[in-house]
Amino acid sequence: MIQAQYPIGQYQFKPYSEEVKNDWLADILFLPQEVENAVLNLDEAQLHTPYRPGGWTLHQVVHHLADSHINAYTRFKLALTEDQPIIKPYDENKWNELADIDAVPINTSITLLHALHARWHSTIKGLSETDWERTLYHPGSKKIMTLWYMLGMYAWHGKHHTGHILYLRNKNNW
Repeated sequence: MIQAQYPIGQYQFKPYSEEVKNDWLADILFLPQEVENAVLNLDEAQLHTPYRPGGWTLHQVVHHLADSHINAYTRFKLALTEDQPIIKPYDENKWNELADIDAVPINTSITLLHALHARWHSTIKGLSETDWERTLYHPGSKKIMTLWYMLGMYAWHGKHHTGHILYLRNKNNW
């Protein structure tokens, strides 16, 4: 049974393999088009519907993806250019309450995702197995994370939120 909060399940880490790497890189590359397809032909009332009680609206979900993945891209670049950088956590709920979230149409964030994911994919597609072991420190979770872990997490994250959109569309027969 599909659950509204975790429509694709929770993130499951997988050890490094070329097959998994290629799958996760494809998830990064193709996410913007998947999000664009997921919201196709939804009207403003539908976009301002929460995917679950107490959850974000679909409009907020799309903007969150852009905000989150901007941070992810920056974190990858920091980990590739510095020795175990300490990243800056942010409050995603407060970001989703800022004025731009309501004022800016989602197509702006979708366009941003297309450009961002093209850059991100280009930056990481040729990394070696050793590069994937580079680390960063997340003070919010108090964890050292490898780029490999992060790749899987953000590949999942994009599908997770696209799943929210598709879940609501299916539930409401949109």
